[in-house]
Amino acid sequence: MRVVYMGTPEFAVPALEALLASEHEVVLVVTQPDRRGNRGKMTYSPVKETALAQDIPVAQPVRIRTDEDFLQSMESLAPDMIVVAAFGQILPKRLLDIPQYGCINIHGSLLPKLRGAAPMQYSILEGHEKTGVTLMRMDEGLDTGDMIAKAELPIEKKNIEELGEELAARGAELLMDTIPSILDGTAVYTPQEEGESTYASRIDKKDGLTDFHRSAEEEERRIRAFYGWPNAYSYYGERMVKFYAAEVLPEAADGAPGTVKRVGKKELLINCGEGTLRILELQLQGKKRLATADFLRGCPLAAGDRFTAEPSPGL
Repeated sequence: MRVVYMGTPEFAVPALEALLASEHEVVLVVTQPDRRGNRGKMTYSPVKETALAQDIPVAQPVRIRTDEDFLQSMESLAPDMIVVAAFGQILPKRLLDIPQYGCINIHGSLLPKLRGAAPMQYSILEGHEKTGVTLMRMDEGLDTGDMIAKAELPIEKKNIEELGEELAARGAELLMDTIPSILDGTAVYTPQEEGESTYASRIDKKDGLTDFHRSAEEEERRIRAFYGWPNAYSYYGERMVKFYAAEVLPEAADGAPGTVKRVGKKELLINCGEGTLRILELQLQGKKRLATADFLRGCPLAAGDRFTAEPSPGL
């Protein structure tokens, strides 16, 4: 089978690698345009790096819907299947209609729940006990196509990086396990129940900002969901502080949200809107990311100090 693969972030790499290692031929990889990173250097997506390492041709249309040259090239290429994983653009019907076996999407949730751009993050934010991946045949809607197969995973206390790696690997397995039934016509296509659908909107940098006014459980989930980017972050004085790991303690808050409740040589407790959070790993602006004990040696804190949602000159 001749396959076009469309994807961009790390989540999309395992499925591409699985296809490249299979009997199928990946004739083209489509990914988002290169971005300008630190110091103006152009950076490739993880999917592009994987494709180039295997000498697979790469296309990077800025906007597929209006790129006539790209659409014509896809029609000429006439792949048997298009596989999509976290590509980053909605595909037009003209493209969806090209492959004989359809456009197959690897989606990072148990559809129809958590359609949209950030399903893995929202599964953590909303406190779900489990999540998973869904293989679906794409249509013109946003993650509304018929479901073909699912795989479940427990979330436990995983952060988004850990959960994403597990879901990406399971998605690759699910794809390769399901392709034979798609090709031989035995796959079952199940319509989604619209009444059960929920939406996971795109994460923005400002979503990570916190002054700990939520419950300790919610704040701990935000730290895991936003791990790596945009991070859960506050301000201590004029400097930003990013939080990477924490745990909820069975202690009631005894001060305003964001205030330091207690400090020890290796312990930093913060009052939340409800409950108490023990911070395990954090980073002061301009400094390295550190375990709490190391952080406190370089930035001594005292009970009553406060983390705020805006810079506070004077500390």
